[in-house]
Amino acid sequence: MTTALPVSTMPTDRLQKVLAAAGVASRRASEILIAQGRVAVNGETVTELGSRVDPEIDRITVDGEPIQSDVSKRYVMLNKPTGVVSSLADDRGRRDLRDFVSGYEERLFNVGRLDFETSGLLILTNDGDAAHVLAHPSFEVAKTYLAKVSGLVKGSTLREMKNGIALEDGPISVDRVSIVGEPSRGQTLLEITLHSGRNRIVRRLCDAVGHPVVELHRKSFGPLSLGSLSLGDTRDLTKVEVGQVLALARDSDGEEAARD
Repeated sequence: MTTALPVSTMPTDRLQKVLAAAGVASRRASEILIAQGRVAVNGETVTELGSRVDPEIDRITVDGEPIQSDVSKRYVMLNKPTGVVSSLADDRGRRDLRDFVSGYEERLFNVGRLDFETSGLLILTNDGDAAHVLAHPSFEVAKTYLAKVSGLVKGSTLREMKNGIALEDGPISVDRVSIVGEPSRGQTLLEITLHSGRNRIVRRLCDAVGHPVVELHRKSFGPLSLGSLSLGDTRDLTKVEVGQVLALARDSDGEEAARD
């Protein structure tokens, strides 16, 4: 179904202007996207070039992916080193995230946390709404870790992790777990994917099966992956990645509303 006008009750800008301002394409190319039926506002496909929207209220997607209509929001990926506190101020004087956000004009804060001795992917943003739903444990965003653990892990232990382990705060199971490479020096490298947002869950899980974590690194968070980003470096998310984050946050927000 197509419609000429979006659902917004307070239209302020032409749709093609909003798309161009969001960096989707030039205004002329945005007009072509609209005419091709690839743009939707609040779930309705819009094909008329004169349609007006309120970018602060209306949900705009291109090819099903949300756009970042509020360009004041910034989304940054950090490959956090070990020995850094996931905080913008540490009362114990340890190194914190200020080292990585000081070069940005926006006041960025972290989405969730990584332990002091855990490295890897951390999102920094000034989008409080998205940060809330992405970080809240109840939404259980999938995360993948590389965990170097003590001991030689058997196949039966991997099956145990998949089937579920009883912890003091309830059972936990992984979505996927596999051994990476060959064990070395009495240690095994595991790749673990799970949805739980519970505190120190990977370390506690590995402790419970008798293989304490020696090193822990988060390689992906939801749809985002570190790729070639070097340890200690930051980069802005691509427009595709921002759309994926906004979609994940929006879906989680909808789940929260449905539970209320």
